[in-house]
Amino acid sequence: MTPEFIFNTLITIIILNFIKDYYLSYLNSKNFDNKIPDVVADVFDKEKYVKSQEYKKTQYNFSKISSLYGLIIILLFFYFDGFLIVDQLSKTFFNSTILVSLCFLGLIYFGNEILSLPFSIYYNFVIEERFGFNKTTFKLFIIDKLKSWLLTILLGGSILGFLIFQFEAIGKNFWITAWIFLGFVTILINGLYSQLIVPIFNKQTKLERGELRTQIENYATKVGFDLSNIFIIDGSKRSTKANAYFSGFGKQKRVTLYDTLINKLSTNQIISVIAHEIGHYKKNHIVFNIIFSIIQSGLMLYLLSILISIPIFSESLGLDKPSFHIGLVCFTILFTPVSEIISLFFNLFSRKFEYEADEFAKKTFDSKYLIEALKILSKDSLSNLTPHSKYVWWYYSHPTLVQRISRL
Repeated sequence: MTPEFIFNTLITIIILNFIKDYYLSYLNSKNFDNKIPDVVADVFDKEKYVKSQEYKKTQYNFSKISSLYGLIIILLFFYFDGFLIVDQLSKTFFNSTILVSLCFLGLIYFGNEILSLPFSIYYNFVIEERFGFNKTTFKLFIIDKLKSWLLTILLGGSILGFLIFQFEAIGKNFWITAWIFLGFVTILINGLYSQLIVPIFNKQTKLERGELRTQIENYATKVGFDLSNIFIIDGSKRSTKANAYFSGFGKQKRVTLYDTLINKLSTNQIISVIAHEIGHYKKNHIVFNIIFSIIQSGLMLYLLSILISIPIFSESLGLDKPSFHIGLVCFTILFTPVSEIISLFFNLFSRKFEYEADEFAKKTFDSKYLIEALKILSKDSLSNLTPHSKYVWWYYSHPTLVQRISRL
């Protein structure tokens, strides 16, 4: 293999992945004008369905432009020695190999953030605003960005710094200690996500005593589930879209409900949503996802340890010496086909888990209320009711609304 061959391989993977995404999105767009499914016709009147179709078409047109923009930027970066320029710039700031790598990866990350910022602003303040979803002020948008950047520097920088340090200290076997470390971080973040990460962006308050809390606790007791932590999150300050999620382990486990969810659904409908979330916990789906994530990170680290020191990867991007950051860039792209296959399997299991959680809610509560909740949430978020089957197979982590209702 020559550096030119590696370079062309990287470009080919990037372009083929773009074509795959573009083609599947095109297939999906062909279904936008399909007739409304009979099973949801009772909640989607003609005006609402037309609006949902317009929303899908607007998102599709936006994604075509933004993804093409991203492809052009990365190709220009490759063909005009962007990685070499950033590498040399990083070396003017630092002498330490660890700091050079962190600086390089940081410049790449923030460069991408700045270049994509206009699209993010347009999506939030034009598209989401036009369809009545956006509640984010420009001030809050900027604050959120600054917080996420700071969190990336502190958390992402610390994790990357540890990996690079292990690579420098141990060599190719660094993947073993790095894997143990990443596994620990994965479990910690999953267990304490609501306590550590969420408060940075949102206010959480315990659900007050009243009919809703009493009914939720009665249901939890009935299914043998210790649920004392029920929280409300102020999602309405950013969007009108509603959600609910389960997090934590042991005494730290909690259900978090968006305030928008409480405003949209009745008590029984909310309990049905919680029943679904408890179903995930009872069926050990959360544990499976964590184990799956840890296995995937171990595979990635092992393959990275094999490829990262090969000089030809650095040479393919115009550098004369191998380094962790250049090896990581090449590996990330080369790993894309494997990552796509892993993602397919994950989505397959994820859709299966959603059916199982729905079934749990059906058996322990009442499927009627879950169906009602799914319809309302789908209507209010203008979700795609007629996605193409190939698009669903490749990208969807949840079954479609029609599939879930039919199964229920």
